Amino acid sequence: MKGIRLELLLLGIFLAISPCGGSGNMASRFSKRMASPAGHVRAEVFARDGNLLYSITFHREDVILPSALGIVVDGDTVGCDAKIRYLGRRTIRETYPTRGFHDKAVNRSVRYEFALQRGRRSARLQFQLSEEGVAYRYLWDEDRPVRIGGELSSFRPPEATPVWFFERPNSWKLKSYAGLWTETVSDSLGSISPEGPVQGAPLVFALPSGKYMALTEAALYHYSGMRFRADAEGSLTADFTEGAKGFEVAAQGQTPWRVILLASDLDGLVSSDLLSNLNPPPDIEGAWTDVGGTCAWSWWSDTSSPEDPEKERKVTDQAAALGCRWSLIDEGWEKWPLKWSQLREICAHARENKVGVFVWKHQAEISDTTADYLPLRTFLDSLVSCGVSGVKVDFFNGETKALVDLQEAILSEAARRGLLFLFHGCQKPTGEFRRYPNEITREAIRGLELNKMGRPLPAAHNVALVFTRCILGNADYTPIGFSNPGNTTWAHQLATAYAFTSPMTVIAESPGALLSTPAYAPALPFIREMPTCWDETRVLPGSDISKRALLARRKGNTWYVIALNGEEPAVVDVRLDFLPEGRWRGCGLLDSPDRTFVSCEDAFLSGGTLTVKLSAGGGALWRLDREAR
Repeated sequence: MKGIRLELLLLGIFLAISPCGGSGNMASRFSKRMASPAGHVRAEVFARDGNLLYSITFHREDVILPSALGIVVDGDTVGCDAKIRYLGRRTIRETYPTRGFHDKAVNRSVRYEFALQRGRRSARLQFQLSEEGVAYRYLWDEDRPVRIGGELSSFRPPEATPVWFFERPNSWKLKSYAGLWTETVSDSLGSISPEGPVQGAPLVFALPSGKYMALTEAALYHYSGMRFRADAEGSLTADFTEGAKGFEVAAQGQTPWRVILLASDLDGLVSSDLLSNLNPPPDIEGAWTDVGGTCAWSWWSDTSSPEDPEKERKVTDQAAALGCRWSLIDEGWEKWPLKWSQLREICAHARENKVGVFVWKHQAEISDTTADYLPLRTFLDSLVSCGVSGVKVDFFNGETKALVDLQEAILSEAARRGLLFLFHGCQKPTGEFRRYPNEITREAIRGLELNKMGRPLPAAHNVALVFTRCILGNADYTPIGFSNPGNTTWAHQLATAYAFTSPMTVIAESPGALLSTPAYAPALPFIREMPTCWDETRVLPGSDISKRALLARRKGNTWYVIALNGEEPAVVDVRLDFLPEGRWRGCGLLDSPDRTFVSCEDAFLSGGTLTVKLSAGGGALWRLDREAR
């Protein structure tokens, strides 16, 4: 009875402040309960006093309290005083190859559909439920383009729930999504930031029961990117860069999915396939399954002129010596006196060493939509003629619909030409890599370039990344900065490369220094063999978003144990019960007193325990191989 009274009280509060004003003109009261295949996730769509609402429970715990639904189309608020009719449901069962956390994704879900009618305006509402969470979206069948003026879509978590969000106290916060991850409580999200009440995605909540919830979106195409506007009551409402003026979308369209990701533990949070499951399969077939590797890069460590093609030719040699699949030529190459012929020569030289070449480009120089993005297509054709493998496009500085459209045009045109892409200065990923697997990584993360800029990243931020930004996949943090590690150890720096998921892992440290500095030598075997796409990932007991990340990751028959520590020293016992039976040999790099490396080896039986001593800001990395019988 207490729970029912609380729900009624919250519903009463919501209706008093609802976007539809509680007009009571809804044609009829409506309620439809929905469930995931195993029934652990349940949701309800219902209409009360002119408002269209939904709520969600996870293992019988209220995780989203009554929250508004609706979308503003050409000035009409579809969701207020609307008729709603249940159309039916269908079951989705699919398995498909993926990359990053593991090699195979499984989608077992149920999709429910509803018809909405307000006057002459009609739309549809879809909900999709799985054991990994809930997602919903709106669809319209207009035969002409329409203007989206906003959404009523809201998310009301339990009050005073711990939540992790990224903060950057300036106007760049929501332009680049490169904020510092920190913790607060859900009720304060509207007041804690000097930049105002709008927060970026994802938001990650530690639920009262010990479970987890993340709010974000999936399948962002032909639409503006969604942020969250927090109010004083703790509710979050969809927010868009364009504000009240809105943005035009195509006929016969749909919104991205609004996602409530749910997990019983940190392992489920990290390994969820929910975002990619909500994306369509590839539009263009290509040889994208065997995509993954490391990349050499001179920008982070080299202060010399970027306008030096001979330097970049040398970096491709160093990339080959480090076992890198690619070399990245950053900003400045377009000032070379004979840029196209010089680029063609570097690519040919790199191919002799089985190294591919990426080049940098500012998005503003290829964003002109004239003649169906003619400047973009011309640029890509020139790169193909030079033998370039891929492109890093930078400085989107926003997530307006126009910029989202540009990103999709880039990925589509690049896929037709067999080119890979990474995006920088951009919004969060939403599972696009399933539809466009040539997107090999993207930034939207506060990464190691901040150390170069004199604002070194704290260890606690790196720990939190594993369970916040990195759960979305494709995180171009550019790890490994031995020469400028901030308050972290070398073992911590190396472990970030194994802990953060990025199919293309761009290494920050100077490739020349890695090859020539004796103190770095113990790390070279781990750098040369580094997997960037994993067969399996597990979050191990002892992990904590604020304190420590402990992971086990498998590639083939080899397991790696990764530890990232926060601000306090610790001794942790890592249980090895994930290992198959047999005797295993481990070699690892641990923290030394001078914050460099200590190398060690050990032998143990499967199911044993690995004791790891971690410094403040420390880390550890172990490789585990089964001994031959």
